[in-house]
Amino acid sequence: MTESAAVTAPTLLPPAFGRGATEEQRGQARQRAEEWNAVATTVVAQSFWRETGRRFLTNRTGVVATAILLLLVLGAIFAPLLTPYDPLVGRPVERLQNLGAPGHPLGTDEQGRDLLTRVLHGGRLSLLAGFAPTVAAAVVGTIIGVTAGMLRGVVGTVLMRIMDMLYAFPAILLAIAVGASLGPGLTNTIIAVSIVFVPPVARVAESATRRVITREFVEAARLSGAGPVTIARTQILPNVLNDIIVYASGLVGVAMIIAASLSFLGLGSAPPAPEWGYMLNSLRGAITRTPLVTMVPGFFIFLTSVAFNLASDALREAMDSRL
Repeated sequence: MTESAAVTAPTLLPPAFGRGATEEQRGQARQRAEEWNAVATTVVAQSFWRETGRRFLTNRTGVVATAILLLLVLGAIFAPLLTPYDPLVGRPVERLQNLGAPGHPLGTDEQGRDLLTRVLHGGRLSLLAGFAPTVAAAVVGTIIGVTAGMLRGVVGTVLMRIMDMLYAFPAILLAIAVGASLGPGLTNTIIAVSIVFVPPVARVAESATRRVITREFVEAARLSGAGPVTIARTQILPNVLNDIIVYASGLVGVAMIIAASLSFLGLGSAPPAPEWGYMLNSLRGAITRTPLVTMVPGFFIFLTSVAFNLASDALREAMDSRL
């Protein structure tokens, strides 16, 4: 809770006594009135999330980044209504038209398919490949991290050492290894990226849990007879959730880049489904003929990743009560 503004109640006067009131009675009345005025002068506390939203809206960079992300999401959702073309059907006579071609503002690909249509429809798969692994890794990593932070003993040590073993591998190499083992496909890509992100999220959750578990309110809950699950749900999780949300929000852009890299290598979405990484791979043969067209999918990957990172930084600053 954060203090936002002070609201002072009208000053309350001592109750009127008759002429027969003694000085002691008048003094007691004045004392009671002063005590009441002190209690009535309260501080209106806003909820944490309302204060966070207010701070976030004052960050212009975060607002612009969020607006860009919102436009990309809306464009992906309403893609069939925004363009008249089929993302899977092309016209060979119109292949590799440059930017600004009549009827094709972003040009066409190697099969004559409208690139704007492909980008809008591809946003569905690319955004899903960014959100889904992040959410899955946040849930699994939080469970592992909170469990390890509360148990501390052999179980906690074993869990975190396993996470450290996975964390030692470079993210993209681990994703390629898992993706190659599972085979191509969007579902396997989501699983591979999720496995990559579980260890760092677990480390953040475990560190935050160790910091919170020594606080007095946790000990009070334990002395009151609450079990480990109840303590984790009511005392630990609400106090570590902020750190996890801030950290996980910065992983969405990274997840999109890793998923696009897997698609570029042929380990992601199966063709001809429009996905930004696969589109970048399919257009690489035309880089000498229409270089600007080949950059379009890469530009949207770059734009979305940067927007997520900027929005994550703004969210971190908004949630930090010390700023």
